[in-house]
Order: sequence, then structure tokens, then C-alpha cells
Amino acid sequence: MAAKAAISQRRACRLVGLSRKVLSYEARAREGNAQLGTRTIELAAERRCFGCRRIHALLRRQGAHANHKRVYRLYREAGLALRRRRKQARVAVEREPLLLPQRPNEAWPMDFVMDALSRERRLKCLMIVDDRSKEAVKILVDHSIPAPPSRRTGAATCRTPRH
Repeated sequence: MAAKAAISQRRACRLVGLSRKVLSYEARAREGNAQLGTRTIELAAERRCFGCRRIHALLRRQGAHANHKRVYRLYREAGLALRRRRKQARVAVEREPLLLPQRPNEAWPMDFVMDALSRERRLKCLMIVDDRSKEAVKILVDHSIPAPPSRRTGAATCRTPRH
């Protein structure tokens, strides 16, 4: 900017809001970075399941005074990274397929369905459905359906003969 506008470096820095030291700063490689990096790579090769944090702990135990951020930077520069393991699918017991009812009125599952009205009031429905014919045997609709009425509804529905 100073070259284009023909103004001094001091004035250009003041306009941009930068310190003049920032322009003249040159990063220096810290001594021991190469040695710490090779030691990090060696530890990662020895202990393949160790990530950056555990390698940092090992380096500290061995007497290396290294900041965890420095170890992480060297770890990433070396191209090291732990691979994320996928969870293995565990089969505890061999599953059996569900048996479908052969005739209507053999199995009646119950389920609750909820919705909201335009005035944000909840509406709950207790649905009793025939598993074979998919017919709704009974529907109980209310704003609140506690356990005793739902049990009574299920018991009364089971006692009612169906064709």
C-alpha cells in the first residue's frame, strides 16, 4: 500500500491499523522442533493406537518440555492422525421374524398418536388396530389420556365380540 500510494510505511501502518513490528516480524523455527517431531513420529509408529494427547503424555514422561499445541502441530505436520473406528455390529441373540396373525382379531396393538390444534392445545389419540386387517378397532380421543382409562378402553374392546 505504501508503494502504491507513495506514503511512508509508518503512515500506511497507521491507516490500516497495524503495528510496524508485524511487518518486520519473521517466524523462527524453535530449536528442538525437528528432534521433537522425529520423536513424535517414532512414538506414533510404536504405539499405533495412541493419538496426539497420549503421545504428548509419553513425551512429557520422557522429559520433553513441549506444549500440547506444539505437539499437536508437529503431529499434524507429520501427517499423523488416528483413524476413526466404526462400531462393530454386535448380534447378541439371533433374531426371529415376527409372526403375522393368520386371521382378523388375533392381535390388536395399541398406539398413541399426538397432534396439536391451531390454539397449540395437544390432542391425543389412543389407537387400537387389528394387525391382520389394519382396521381401527377403537379410537379414544382426548386432551389427556391417563393410564386407567386407556387400560379400561383396551379391556372393554377385548371383551366386545367382533365379526
